[in-house]
Amino acid sequence: MEGVRAGEINPDDACERLRALPFEDLGFAKVDHHRALRRGFPETVLAEPKTPAQVASILTALSQQSPLVIASRASAEHFAAVRQAIPEAVYHEQARIIRVGEIPEPDADLPPVAVVTAGTADITVAEEAAITAEIAGCRVERIYDVGVAGIHRLLSHAEQLQRASVIVVVAGMEGALASVVGGLVEAPVIAVPTSVGYGAAFEGLAALLGMLNSCASGVVVVNIDNGFGAGRFAAKIVRRCKPTRS
Repeated sequence: MEGVRAGEINPDDACERLRALPFEDLGFAKVDHHRALRRGFPETVLAEPKTPAQVASILTALSQQSPLVIASRASAEHFAAVRQAIPEAVYHEQARIIRVGEIPEPDADLPPVAVVTAGTADITVAEEAAITAEIAGCRVERIYDVGVAGIHRLLSHAEQLQRASVIVVVAGMEGALASVVGGLVEAPVIAVPTSVGYGAAFEGLAALLGMLNSCASGVVVVNIDNGFGAGRFAAKIVRRCKPTRS
């Protein structure tokens, strides 16, 4: 920045250097402070396989350099350790997301993202997708418990589905809801199979294969229970389609 101010470095060259600045080595983790600069989204820590102390240390380091950081798949134990180190941290319990920093106001120029679940049991994964999209500046509309076992529940939301820019469909069991929604709307559909279901559901494999074999066009599929990936991808689509002001 000093070089830019002195006229010794071109601003574009400085931006390129900032994109590649070194990470911070914590010993057990190498913290990337410039991921948001490169990717347009805050650094996200996968908490599930880490100890509470590790998650707290990583989020502390990140929050010193970034106004917004999150941890996904976080337990109450993870949050307790983070809250002790960072009192202002917030826990989205259903989404299992720890957040340090404020969620930005949704961009008024962006059409909404719809997050739809087949059943109540799918809401944990759906909330992970919804909160992730909101952190990316998207307006999110939630449509929960509208699975194919009672298709009239889904059809009552037809107008809401039609105005969505992207639709995230979260379903376990046989995963049929993604195909049904995909056949009703023009918007792209991101299907999220969940590990909800009895034995032959194979912890989400049946839903995954059903969604991959969808007869509806315009449906893409993320991994089992990957609400974060779906929310992030939905936000990317929406922001790429943002209308330009004349």
